[in-house]
Amino acid sequence: MSTFSIFLVLITIVCFLLIVVIMVQNPKGGGLSSTLGGSTQLGGVQKTTDFLDKSTWTLAGVLILLILFSSLSFTGTLNDSSSKVIDESTISTPAKPAETPAAKTETATPITPAVEEKK
Repeated sequence: MSTFSIFLVLITIVCFLLIVVIMVQNPKGGGLSSTLGGSTQLGGVQKTTDFLDKSTWTLAGVLILLILFSSLSFTGTLNDSSSKVIDESTISTPAKPAETPAAKTETATPITPAVEEKK
């Protein structure tokens, strides 16, 4: 497994976690804390909002770093994706035909059509 493939897996996991964290938040301020009830659970409303906010920014930062590092590790060709059907070592280039020396050409007299004159 290449380094680029590892980065792709990590990016996918971070994206999924970021989607989950964003979906848990409520845009009007309720979010996860409103579904859990009282202020005694998870440290209260403010701490839950702070945790979700910090985790969103952390995951976004990790995602950006993973994307940058994956672009540095990308070589342009994936080693695992080479074709197994067509083996490049068996492909041969067509051989050039052997060059023959130029043959002597005789100068032929041009054939002109006979024109008969009527008198």
